[in-house]
Amino acid sequence: MKKPKVLVVATSRKTRGGITAVIRAYEAGPQWREFHCRWIETSRDGAAWRKLLYLAAALAQYVVLLPFYDIVHLHLTGGTSVRRKAVFFRLARLMGKRTIVHFHPSGPEVLDDPASARHLRRLFTGADRVVVLSGQWRTWLSERLGVTERVTVLYNPCPAVPPPTARRQPVVLFAGSVIARKGYDTLIRAFALVAKQHEEWCLVVAGNGEVDRARALAAQLGIKERAKFPGWVSGETKERLFNEASIFCLASMGEGFPMAVLDAWAHGVPCVVTPVGGLPDVVREGENALTFPVGDARALAAQLARLMAAPALRERLSQASLRLARTTFDAANIRRQLVGIYTEVWNEK
Repeated sequence: MKKPKVLVVATSRKTRGGITAVIRAYEAGPQWREFHCRWIETSRDGAAWRKLLYLAAALAQYVVLLPFYDIVHLHLTGGTSVRRKAVFFRLARLMGKRTIVHFHPSGPEVLDDPASARHLRRLFTGADRVVVLSGQWRTWLSERLGVTERVTVLYNPCPAVPPPTARRQPVVLFAGSVIARKGYDTLIRAFALVAKQHEEWCLVVAGNGEVDRARALAAQLGIKERAKFPGWVSGETKERLFNEASIFCLASMGEGFPMAVLDAWAHGVPCVVTPVGGLPDVVREGENALTFPVGDARALAAQLARLMAAPALRERLSQASLRLARTTFDAANIRRQLVGIYTEVWNEK
């Protein structure tokens, strides 16, 4: 049987963020070659003029390649991403190609924006398949947009990482964009509340964005010497930070399915998280993570103190994290599910 050829339309390889990490994980699997996948890179970080040039080049490449492909797999978030991908979507439909719309939103508020919601509803109802990051997101699409048909859940994969070589240190780690939505201020305030009782512990906030503001808040709260801000990390530096950390914290106000938590699970780092995005699908309080309400620094401080004082609990959550990484979120498992989606979309009449 003929295997369909798949055009993958998404952000650049050079872009920092979850979508790029997900597609890189797909690219590493055998299905990438099996379905002759080609990555059309539509946007990247940088100035507005650079983004426009990048988009124009992507559209030109897409128009040339589209006649020779069977399925278009579009990855999008919200806002301008939706409007960009709508152009690619319409061209695919005009050419009679099968379409998969893969939704990677930053939070449910994307569905409350009338302009984005209108474009999203059009894309979702016109696509041959809609892929969302969790069961919760499938529910939100049904409740808020009335989209109920041809919706499939596909979790983001955990990265494949080597076994840790570094010894765990008394470190609470955050890694990602240092922006308000990620709740970095809640984390810093919470750490300040427990810092005196746990003097051996430090906080590492790794990422780019509002770093100066975060550093100033730490100084204001008297933990300047206990909080470190190494900037955006990747490669060996990132591996070292995750291997050394004893706790990972994500205080986010909204997520699709956070790649940073998947990184932590892959490295066996116990997590303290807000129950946002797709996390409630799998997070069980006290079994595989600890949770706290969005914006509640005191509740977070209590959970951090609980973990800091309990090595046995940290070890139990670490083992549960590794089990999630090696089963539900195993990259090979996710790729097999993706093969199923491609096959079903191609065979549907």
